[in-house]
Amino acid sequence: MRFTETPLAGAFVIAPEPIEDDRGFFARAYCDDEFADHGLEHGFVQCNISFNRRAGTLRGMHLQAPPHGEAKLVRCTAGALFDVIVDLRPDSPTHRRWFGVRLDAQSRAMLFVPRGFAHGFQTLEDDTEVFYQMSARHEPAAARGLRWDDPALGIRWPLPDPILSPRDRAYPLLGEAG
Repeated sequence: MRFTETPLAGAFVIAPEPIEDDRGFFARAYCDDEFADHGLEHGFVQCNISFNRRAGTLRGMHLQAPPHGEAKLVRCTAGALFDVIVDLRPDSPTHRRWFGVRLDAQSRAMLFVPRGFAHGFQTLEDDTEVFYQMSARHEPAAARGLRWDDPALGIRWPLPDPILSPRDRAYPLLGEAG
């Protein structure tokens, strides 16, 4: 696997390194030892799938409040999406900065999201599926979010007029979040 650090401290885009022959290829998608060697949280305890029927679907910006924070390893298994993270760690040199990357089924690249980040995505194609590995179990009482269009963040989403859930539409702006 190739680990490429993003502009946000501790977040990585991870790409498989396929070994190919006439049958196809084999590639490692996850290895505890390689994650540990890069100083990344590992030992995922939960996996989730998000299926999205329509291009333009936007889910986020989601996070779990301490002490239930979670690291995520996010991959697109069908279709394509624009994946976005926001560093909300108060002591981080990249606090309140965002990073976005295209993930698609063809590249098989993944995004490692450290604890203390908000995460969201917008689908770029119909029938897009996202697979998450989580470092902590979901705690409904700790679920939080930020507005996808918060001017303080200035996230540049690729598609206009996103399809949002009522919950995601109602999240507070960064300055209002408690």
